[in-house]
Amino acid sequence: MEDYTPQFSDDDEDLYEHYAFDVEKGQKPLRIDKYLMNFVENATRNKIQTAAKEGSVFVNGIPVKPNYKVKPYDKIRVLFKHPPHGNLLVGEPIDLDIVYEDNALLVVNKPAGMVVHPGHGNYSGTLINGLIYRFENLPNNSSERPGLVHRIDKDTSGLLVVAKTEHAMAYLSMQFAEKTSEREYVALVWGNIEQEEGTIEGAIGRHPKNRLQNTVYLGDDADKGKPAVTHYKVLERFGYVTLVSCILETGRTHQIRVHMKHIGHTLFNDERYGGDKILKGTTFTKYKQFVENCFKVLPRQALHAKTLGFEHPVSGKFMRFETPLPEDLEACIEKWRNYAKHQEIE
Repeated sequence: MEDYTPQFSDDDEDLYEHYAFDVEKGQKPLRIDKYLMNFVENATRNKIQTAAKEGSVFVNGIPVKPNYKVKPYDKIRVLFKHPPHGNLLVGEPIDLDIVYEDNALLVVNKPAGMVVHPGHGNYSGTLINGLIYRFENLPNNSSERPGLVHRIDKDTSGLLVVAKTEHAMAYLSMQFAEKTSEREYVALVWGNIEQEEGTIEGAIGRHPKNRLQNTVYLGDDADKGKPAVTHYKVLERFGYVTLVSCILETGRTHQIRVHMKHIGHTLFNDERYGGDKILKGTTFTKYKQFVENCFKVLPRQALHAKTLGFEHPVSGKFMRFETPLPEDLEACIEKWRNYAKHQEIE
């Protein structure tokens, strides 16, 4: 096996790896600056070109220029002299909506738009920045992130539990791993779901062509992802969109977003997965304007972590918390509710 250890000069010994990609076997020749734009969130082509010109982009252990064309099986590494920003945690005085708190844990209602932990262009203003400002000596999880038992996406709103002690971290993490915690989300999805309720099963892993997305792998390809199970139930139908409750049995990245897209019902206004386009409905200009107005009211994916339940690590009591739908999601649902009534009258 060839040795692809980066070839550093003496003054480059303290470089830190920020990104690492192994190029798929079916990759066609593509400039590395264009390639990395598909894989690094919030990266601009100019930033990537600058990094390459400064000798920070390595392919198979050798620094390359921005015009290098990637080939199948290339090993790409992006290294800088400073550690990843995720390792540079700084406390910040951020207002947190704390639903419950005791000596072992706290439950936070995260607003849409707040990133849970630093990384990929979001290095401040995150939930963790606010937590470490407010609490000292939070325990690290397996990814060295203080307090975090689980996470939800930046543009998803809703409930998170945070551990304040090592015992609470271990106890709560075990419940999430063993699927004994309770997590219910409310989502607005494109299309009229046929079944009143159902279960989606399909391993979830990185999309082979777009690292910013995940996808479902089935059959012989199932080992490319991790097992994932989502139970859904229809709450309300509005014709071209459906309001659903989703209960997670597992907690994979983007699980509800990926699973609902997999069955043909992409989340409403989910830009990353194509839900920010009109996927169901008429061709009338009036309808198009209505949907665009809904997008303005709810400028994010229609997903809210509504219910969170777990056994308390000290008392052993099962605790359940609920938070109402945020104003933007409620307003969007109300617009669809009125639209559906109007359609029935016609």
